[in-house]
Amino acid sequence: QPFMRAIMEAQFPAPGRTINIKTFLPGSGTEVMELCRPSDSRLEHVDFECLFSCLSLRLLLRVFSSLLLERRVIFTADKLSTLSQCCHAVVALLYPFIWQHTYIPVLPSAMLDIVCTPTPFIVGLLSSSLTQLNELPLEEVRSEGQLDDEDSILPSKLQSALENVLERRRELANDRGADSINTGHLSTVVSEAFVRFFVELVGHYPLFITAEREDGYSSSSSSSPASCAFQREGFRKAIPSKTARRFLEVFMETQMFGWFIQERELHRQALRGLFEVRVQEYLDSINENEHRRVNRFLKGLGNRMKFLSKR
Repeated sequence: QPFMRAIMEAQFPAPGRTINIKTFLPGSGTEVMELCRPSDSRLEHVDFECLFSCLSLRLLLRVFSSLLLERRVIFTADKLSTLSQCCHAVVALLYPFIWQHTYIPVLPSAMLDIVCTPTPFIVGLLSSSLTQLNELPLEEVRSEGQLDDEDSILPSKLQSALENVLERRRELANDRGADSINTGHLSTVVSEAFVRFFVELVGHYPLFITAEREDGYSSSSSSSPASCAFQREGFRKAIPSKTARRFLEVFMETQMFGWFIQERELHRQALRGLFEVRVQEYLDSINENEHRRVNRFLKGLGNRMKFLSKR
């Protein structure tokens, strides 16, 4: 088929970019079709609204907090589709981090003993399995309805900002009137809110991945042809907020964070996803603010010197 051949010969577009494909349709002649690659393909099959319809915002953030600390979480629902959609959506909220432990969106009743393991997991159970679940020794396992300290895990200011955006998600996503909600825009708003949360929390990480060169010097430049090392303590102390530093102290011990840093130590230039784009924007804004502060200081110093010279 000429159309398929044209697609195969076209250059694969970057995220968010489009390609134009010429095709011949009988009766219509030659037409140009525009194909767009999603800017964030992670969200193509994610239904965040299903998650919000099943969990209150407060409970969702509690579950999110538990997952960041790699605890054990059990979801229950009456329908298989609800289980799989909610589990898939909550895992998507962890981006750019990836869940490193057991993940079974729909756990068969014959494998129910898995929830007795002492390791972290995310599992989904049909409500019909709750009777069997209650008969198992679950003293150390917390389900999504048995939480106690999750309200105080996240840094308070970041949590408040995240809650504010999520409460207004429909308003922010609705750019075509009060009665029209674009599902894609809604997913983007939710995803961007959590991405921003992580940018504020760990977006300064590139400043603390240094390249150890053969001459013994270190450099934070990604162009240095050398192995990289992460400066853990400097990274944690660079955060001005005490609550954020306390959270990082625990979060940095998780396998999710360890994998995140390891990937960036090994492939600094190859990683260019949505998170890396937002991190670069964040670092650019920091540099711009620092430049403005220096300029204000120099201007003030200059004015002071002029004043003294007049005296």
